[in-house]
Amino acid sequence: MGFVTTRDGAEIFFKDWGGNGPPVVFSHGWPLNADVWDDQMNLVAENGYRGIAPDRRGHGRSTQTWHGNNMDTYADDLAQVMEALDLRDATLVGHSTGGGEVARYIGRHGTSRVGKAVLLSAVPPLMLKTPANPEGTPIDVFDGIREGIRRERSQFWQDLTEMFFGANRPDNNVTQGNKDAFWLMGMQLGIKGALDCVQAFSETDFTEDLKRFDIPTLVLHGDDDQIVPIDAAGKKSAEIIPDATLKVYPGAPHGLAGVPGFKEQFHADLLAFLRS
Repeated sequence: MGFVTTRDGAEIFFKDWGGNGPPVVFSHGWPLNADVWDDQMNLVAENGYRGIAPDRRGHGRSTQTWHGNNMDTYADDLAQVMEALDLRDATLVGHSTGGGEVARYIGRHGTSRVGKAVLLSAVPPLMLKTPANPEGTPIDVFDGIREGIRRERSQFWQDLTEMFFGANRPDNNVTQGNKDAFWLMGMQLGIKGALDCVQAFSETDFTEDLKRFDIPTLVLHGDDDQIVPIDAAGKKSAEIIPDATLKVYPGAPHGLAGVPGFKEQFHADLLAFLRS
């Protein structure tokens, strides 16, 4: 574990597990932090890879900056972590907002340090509903998220776990541990960063970034994702990225990587892609 100091003085915390194997860099979703990837970090480290998982600025143990909570800066922070650790031929894995961070990283910094990418339940190409993106989510939904955070963020995080993990679906395998871990990570995110990140993940258009992908990319998405609907996200991204493979998980929620049953499917697909 350690910290990388960015050009504007922010301290970005990161985990570094598994020694000197091929690097796999995990970008987490909102409102979480690197801890959400512990199962996957352990998986890749036990299989000969080097797992790297930073906390995005504002989240977890990284600096809660007042400024810079936007996709360009998130991507630049990731680039500075990659450069500080001199990571090469890395596989970038981004979940939800982290998928946007991966896309913007490639859009701004290219793939000289990247060999593959995985977009899991990721927000690209654009979450917001617009005339050109009718499958998107209306702005009222994101305004409601911001209001919930301002009103009582602790209860809001607890309520959000229902849709995030699909706990509101019959016969689900969501545990109380899933929900408690989400709440704990959410409470480590500063309110300013939380509010700014809503705009960043919902209103940023990643279409041009996706067109710059020149590496094999695995797009994974559940068809029961209530947070980032698959029709506006995974399916469109797979059409835009030149060398993309789309895999749909029937019945899977947004936070599928933590739900028993779906988690094991994701692990198998991730390892197979890393070894391909």
